[in-house]
Amino acid sequence: MAVSIPLDSNQPKNKLSSIADEQRKKNFVINDYKTTNEYTSTNPDAMADGDSKGKGTGIFLDTSNDSAGAIGDIVKRKEAFAGAKFKPTNPYTTPSA
Repeated sequence: MAVSIPLDSNQPKNKLSSIADEQRKKNFVINDYKTTNEYTSTNPDAMADGDSKGKGTGIFLDTSNDSAGAIGDIVKRKEAFAGAKFKPTNPYTTPSA
């Protein structure tokens, strides 16, 4: 049977520890997502609304939506389809018998 030993993350109080604490505070990214603003599939920062943050549309498994993706994704997708023979307006289909 495995024995669980509690983890002690306390550091000794010395000069090195105080410098590490200061640097840790500087290096941790500020988390904007709290319980009142959770990051979910419908959070404004997750939605593809023309900015560089959001990628989704809020619709489950929405993979064929031209407005999905950040602005850079949308521009690159349009560039990729510009010279394509098959695109949303001219889809590839199987020949009829």
